[in-house]
Amino acid sequence: MDLQKQTAPTPAAELRCSDADRDRVADILREALAEGRLTADEHAERVEGVLAARTVGELEVFIRDLPAAHAHRAGPYAAPHRPTAGAIPADPDDNVVAVFAAAVRKGRWRAGRRIHAYAVFGSVEIDLSEALFEYQQVVIKAFSVFGSVEIRVPENVSLRGTGGGVLGAFEVTPQDADDPRAPVVFVDGWAVLGSVEARPRRGRLVADILDRVQHKADRSLRKHLGH
Repeated sequence: MDLQKQTAPTPAAELRCSDADRDRVADILREALAEGRLTADEHAERVEGVLAARTVGELEVFIRDLPAAHAHRAGPYAAPHRPTAGAIPADPDDNVVAVFAAAVRKGRWRAGRRIHAYAVFGSVEIDLSEALFEYQQVVIKAFSVFGSVEIRVPENVSLRGTGGGVLGAFEVTPQDADDPRAPVVFVDGWAVLGSVEARPRRGRLVADILDRVQHKADRSLRKHLGH
């Protein structure tokens, strides 16, 4: 039995499109209408097709003759600002707590879908530069009270963040990975008289997440077949 064939990833054009994909294409069509590249009738016809499209490939048909579409593909992939609904559990897979102390997660460790970090008169370091990503979306909830939370991600992983500070600093350096299938790390929370900082760690690259998923699928299939 050909395990490689059975676990081969689906071509990008055959993937189901999301509402965000439809919005992206609709924005390109709207710009083309404003620039005079499309007539009002052409725009209306294409928008109707975008709303009915099911796959990424079907969407691309409506913009393949527009310059903006090719410019978009040439640039880095824009990671979503929020996790996909239902993709992240409510309870954390891992809690990292430092109260008048220091706590560290680094090296080769498995990053769950949700990580909670608490620094109270202490420091927390979460280094994902060598972590094993089994999920494409990872949420880190960071809370710092008279302490610090420092988060580092590889430079080929997307990074997004939204949070706040009360007499403190909450800083996330956003980053978009070139590969749309790369992991996306979302950081949010609060810094109260403390600091939360998340940024890429240059020179560190995470292995292709699909290689890990495929290896896991191969192993499960071999176990099921008794090999």
